[in-house]
Amino acid sequence: MPILPVPIQEMIGALERLPGIGPKSASRLAFFLLRAPQDLVQQLTSALTNLKSATGTCQLCANITLADQELCEVCRDPQRADGTICVVEEPLDVLALERTGGFHGRYHVLQGVLSPIEGVGPDDLTIRGLMERVRAGEAKEVILATNPSMEGDATALYLRQQLLALGVRVTRLARGLPVGGDLEYADQHTLLRALAGRQEMT
Repeated sequence: MPILPVPIQEMIGALERLPGIGPKSASRLAFFLLRAPQDLVQQLTSALTNLKSATGTCQLCANITLADQELCEVCRDPQRADGTICVVEEPLDVLALERTGGFHGRYHVLQGVLSPIEGVGPDDLTIRGLMERVRAGEAKEVILATNPSMEGDATALYLRQQLLALGVRVTRLARGLPVGGDLEYADQHTLLRALAGRQEMT
């Protein structure tokens, strides 16, 4: 069996560490980059370097921002509604909600979820910053928009208990059947949530 040169092995190993990239995909990407034009490789190298050096974390909501800016674009926007904070797990969730164009409040990014199995507790997330914002009277409502997973639900339950003690209104994103979906293809949990979250027809 032929042994690959060390630089290629190192590239494959690095690519395998990326989410969703297995050994075969990593090998294909590595050989693509090996044959790619030099300007593409240089562009990728520069983009990877800037990704770490030119970005930072918003001091208020923990979203991604430029390294030389304390606040992200949303926190700097005076047109956003201050009375509502939407709590999400990751910065990508902010992007997903912003694409809908239906939310005009503020965000708070937890930078993960509670996971005792992986040793992630409340102090490992940005929960303290969220509580400080609520205590300061910034929000009248906190929307818990964690993912509908075991960890996401556990995190939402923990946050709900903490937030209700502060006298703020706590809501959760509705869950149920997707638009255009068929009942026969929906899983049991989705159907149960859809039934539990049913509304009056108007």
